[in-house]
Amino acid sequence: MSHEPDPAVLYPDVAAHGSLAAALHAAAADQGLFLPLAVTSSDPLRHATIAGVVPHRHSSYVTAWHHERRWTIWGSSNGRLMICGDTEDMRELPEVIRGWAEGAGLDEIDQAAPFDLLTGRFEVPDNNPAAVIASEWQYLLKHSRDADWPAYRALIEAAYAEPALRRLYPYTSHWTLGFSSTPDYPFSRPFAWIDAPRGAGGYTIRGERDDSDPMQIPTPAEAVSIAVGRIPADLLQTSLEDPAQDS
Repeated sequence: MSHEPDPAVLYPDVAAHGSLAAALHAAAADQGLFLPLAVTSSDPLRHATIAGVVPHRHSSYVTAWHHERRWTIWGSSNGRLMICGDTEDMRELPEVIRGWAEGAGLDEIDQAAPFDLLTGRFEVPDNNPAAVIASEWQYLLKHSRDADWPAYRALIEAAYAEPALRRLYPYTSHWTLGFSSTPDYPFSRPFAWIDAPRGAGGYTIRGERDDSDPMQIPTPAEAVSIAVGRIPADLLQTSLEDPAQDS
């Protein structure tokens, strides 16, 4: 059983400043920057909160890892994660923090980061449902390409290629793909859940998560076709009347 190291031992330079926020302020000052950071009193050596001027950007913070020396930056917009990346060099964070806090575009923030940062989502300041759905598809596409799981990537790409599904909100639970008519929780009642195989085997499609009689389908295209056939008539009509997410 591994024991969590004392953060003052793992991060002596941060401890010397008294908090992660203070250490980041010092790193930023060396780069001629000022950062709107606040100390997190519950864990000052491993957590700092980012304040910003953009109202829809919130839940933004930097955290230090517990078992190895590394930091992660998180930034959400209207409840959805937009940036998330980690680095072993704290000096790489100030430009990213400044850009996020001051409202720079995601591409500009990404250019300032020498580490992988963007989640694939794009910001939707007004929370327009059609744009949120389109943004979530971009997130799933990137996530599937980063997952080192070819069958899962093939499933997401096949589902995205189907217009009737692309107009619905995609979400996953334990890597199982589902669809909702709304991007807001609680999601609409699922009509299909699709699992990608790991290794040999086909795709599994269920009507409910605890379906006792799932179907085994050999290809993602066939699984997606079955899912489309299960879209309720009223939901299918709604999706066909809303082409906003086509691209």
